[in-house]
Amino acid sequence: MKCKIAIIVLLLSVTSANARMQDDFGIGFIIGEPTGFSLKYWLDEECAIDGAAAWSYSENDSFQLHGDYLIHNYDLLEADDLPVYYGIGARLKFKDNDGRGRNRNDAIFGIRVPLGVTYLFDDAPLDIFFELVPVLDLSPDVELDINAAVGLRFYF
Repeated sequence: MKCKIAIIVLLLSVTSANARMQDDFGIGFIIGEPTGFSLKYWLDEECAIDGAAAWSYSENDSFQLHGDYLIHNYDLLEADDLPVYYGIGARLKFKDNDGRGRNRNDAIFGIRVPLGVTYLFDDAPLDIFFELVPVLDLSPDVELDINAAVGLRFYF
């Protein structure tokens, strides 16, 4: 587990150092299911890529990595600072023990469909977001799950 955390810290550091030349890269935290570190990179005014390295506390403790491609709609709520977003992504979850006889640290792969809303501050390089994310786990078993979380990111 220490090795996984070290790799994530290294990746976040390299990504953060590279993205400091941009003003569309955000780093922060996400609280809920899962809870951890959140990243977002705006490709343009409507499209972004986000991801997280987080811990899941549902059922049994597990570590989760996920990434999504997001499309933001500013017209749905008719507010320039409150876009609704949707997208598609993937998650990789590492459970220590799921209670169903799987080996320790079996990886679970799933497809995510994030739906959320984000508030973009006019006077500060921050955003706050809330999302509901149906997840269809495909491996090792097919199961439907849902994630829900709030978060905050600071933009460089």
